[in-house]
Amino acid sequence: MSDIATLPGLAGSSELPVVPVREILPWAAFAALVGLAAVWFVGAEQGAAALLDGTTVHEFVHDARHLLGFPCH
Repeated sequence: MSDIATLPGLAGSSELPVVPVREILPWAAFAALVGLAAVWFVGAEQGAAALLDGTTVHEFVHDARHLLGFPCH
């Protein structure tokens, strides 16, 4: 017998649980914000719109810049 059939509330049920959009929306917004920040640091930091001084961020994400097609030199 499968383990999923022994879980409470799922025995004999083949329906997927319904998750309200109100519960997903904050996590989706957070993931989008983290993704945009990652793209910013990989693609734009240490360029004309740099937020931080020095070359530390550029050197840290240098290979990722080339992998994603951002020119840097």
